Amino acid sequence: MDSISIEGGKPLHGRVKVAGAKNACLALMPAALLSEQPLTLTNAPRLSDIGTMTRLLRSLGAEVSAIQGGKVLAISAFQIANNRADYDIVRRMRASILVLGPLLARTGMAMVSLPGGCAIGARPVDLHLSALKALGAELDLAEGYVTARANGRLSGARIEFPFPSVGATESAIMAASLARGSSVIRNAAREPEIVDLARCLKGMGAKISGEGSDAIEIEGVDSLGGATHQVIADRIELGTYMIAAAITGGEIEIVGGGIELVGAFLEKLREAGVVVSETPGGLLVSRNSRIRAVNVATAPYPGFPTDLQAQMMSLLTTANGKSVMEEKIFENRFMHVPELARLGASIELSGGTATVRGVEKLRGAPLMATDLRASASLILAALAAEGTSVIRRVYHLDRGYEQLVEKLSACGASIERFSE
Repeated sequence: MDSISIEGGKPLHGRVKVAGAKNACLALMPAALLSEQPLTLTNAPRLSDIGTMTRLLRSLGAEVSAIQGGKVLAISAFQIANNRADYDIVRRMRASILVLGPLLARTGMAMVSLPGGCAIGARPVDLHLSALKALGAELDLAEGYVTARANGRLSGARIEFPFPSVGATESAIMAASLARGSSVIRNAAREPEIVDLARCLKGMGAKISGEGSDAIEIEGVDSLGGATHQVIADRIELGTYMIAAAITGGEIEIVGGGIELVGAFLEKLREAGVVVSETPGGLLVSRNSRIRAVNVATAPYPGFPTDLQAQMMSLLTTANGKSVMEEKIFENRFMHVPELARLGASIELSGGTATVRGVEKLRGAPLMATDLRASASLILAALAAEGTSVIRRVYHLDRGYEQLVEKLSACGASIERFSE
């Protein structure tokens, strides 16, 4: 099992190229199941989750080719050979549930195992299922599998979510694209990844409007065609490297991402004293003095993203003053707190609230990663800490960060990944 060793306390300087968005690509790949014609995705990230989705699509009969070192994915689902997504693949990644809607809409039947993923909360799939049921699907749940059937084509419907769910919104958009008639999704998620999926589907011939708002309208079509689509930049990777510059007191130009992707996060960074300016290629990030304490509450987009909560907490462990962080999206998403405490951080937990009192210095220590974003937060804190830190179980990183060690090393970090 791999570990990462970091000699901290060094300001980072250099340039980092942001990869394509993992969460966008994981929705775009199943969209290929909606059409007999090929879908080509450019700017695809090279991550283990993308590999898992590739295996899943191939198990259903799709042809998936990785070109240009994996940065281009050519997907052809001319023939669906299998309507069953097996547990052995689906258990590895929660986004696997996103094949359910396209399979059902295209073939009239789908059988998908209940998915797995990071242990950061229940994250049930009930909203995916309620959306498909509203579109006319007959559902059966037995022995860990969801079986969905449609009597002919799905039918347009009004879908209203109790809260904005990115995955359920993506499922509903894809299924409704091939349904008969009009559909409206109320309380829809507004994330950039939703807008990116809609843009891709419209390139394939779908009729969608309102993406980026909380009300999305879809006019179903008989069939979709092929397209070539560029995956948007990963806003979570962008935010992580912005914090890397701030927490080490360095200066990094992050190429490929813009301020439109990180609105609420950027506001909090600037409130904390981080200097962010636009460049022709992206963003330049630095700080001139000690970080100021700020209060943060996660929220659905356009609020502060839950996927940057752990990284932001690492930054605030060295702030001047007391910060309060509220996690309002997922339970169990403070598992990085005991590990940050091993570095000398002062954090108190009470339910979904963490009170962070900044300390002058963090000090290196042996650490254990628990999930994807917690892994990134520990690396960021270790970069700022004096001395050596060794972070174990870093395989989580491969799910969401492309060449993180190499990118940080190119900016002057003393960081090494090794096998134990």
